[in-house]
Amino acid sequence: MKQYLDLCQRIIETGVWIENERTQKRCLTVINADLEYDVKNNQFPMITTRKSFWKSAIAEFLGYLRGYDNAADFRALGTKTWDANANLNGAWLNNKYRKGNDDMGRVYGIQGRSWAKPNGGFVDQLKKVVDDLKNGIDDRGEIITFYNPGEFEMGCLRPCMHTHTFSLVGDTLHLTSYQRSCDVPLGLNFNQVQVFTFLALMAQITGKKAGTAYHKIVNAHIYEDQFELMRDVQLKRKPFASPKLTINPKIKSLEDLETWVTMDDFEVTEYQHHDAIKYPFSV
Repeated sequence: MKQYLDLCQRIIETGVWIENERTQKRCLTVINADLEYDVKNNQFPMITTRKSFWKSAIAEFLGYLRGYDNAADFRALGTKTWDANANLNGAWLNNKYRKGNDDMGRVYGIQGRSWAKPNGGFVDQLKKVVDDLKNGIDDRGEIITFYNPGEFEMGCLRPCMHTHTFSLVGDTLHLTSYQRSCDVPLGLNFNQVQVFTFLALMAQITGKKAGTAYHKIVNAHIYEDQFELMRDVQLKRKPFASPKLTINPKIKSLEDLETWVTMDDFEVTEYQHHDAIKYPFSV
C-alpha cells in the first residue's frame, strides 16, 4: 500500500503533463515505476484508501490463462472488462478480422496460449512454462508474452501489461511482470491484484513456494480529470493493513484452471477500506 501511495505522490510532485492523443486528455506522467508484492507472506496489494474490487481483476486474468478471445466468456467468469473494447471500439467494429459480436480478436490470452508460428502451427507459452516449472526447470526463458506487433491489427486492443517472466530459485518461484502504460488511480490496483494472483496460482499448480512478484511500469500517469481527486482526497486518507487472499487448495494443475475453477475458489479477508472514489475512466 505504501508503494502505491508513494508512486501517486511522486507523480503529483514530479510528473510532467503530456498530451494523450488517444483520449484527447492531458496526463501527469512519470517514467519507470518499480513495485514489489510479498506473495510469500500473503500481503495482498489491495488499495485501502478507497474501496477496490478484486473479483473482476482475477476473473479477467483467469480468462487470459484459458486463452479466451470472446467477451461473453469473460462475462461468464464474472467480468465485463472486455465488453466495450469488443463491441464499442469503432476501429475494431470495422476491422476485417472481427468475427462478430463479442469477438476480441488475437489479444492477451490468445497470444499466451496460441501464438502463431510463421511456418504454421501454434505455441502454447503458458503450458511450456508450467511444464518446466513443475519439473524444476528454469531455462532463463520462462516467459509468457502477449505483445505480438505482427498481429496488432488482428485484435481490438494492444496489451498494457504485456510480459511475465518466472524465475525459479531453489524451490521458490518469483515473477517479474512488465507494463508499458498504467492509469494509476483506476488501473493500477487491478493490475497489482493480477500480478500477485498470477504468481500465487503458478506456485500452487507447479508445487513451488511463492516468493516475490516484481511489477515494472514504464509510463505511469494520472489523467487531468483524476488529478484533484487523487491529490485532495485519496492521498489525504490513512491506509489500513493489507488484506489476505485465499485460493482453493484443490487447484493443483493447469487443467484445473482451464476447466472447473470459478471466482468461488478465491476469497479476500481482512479487507478494511475507505469509501469508494469515482475516478473518471478514459476510453
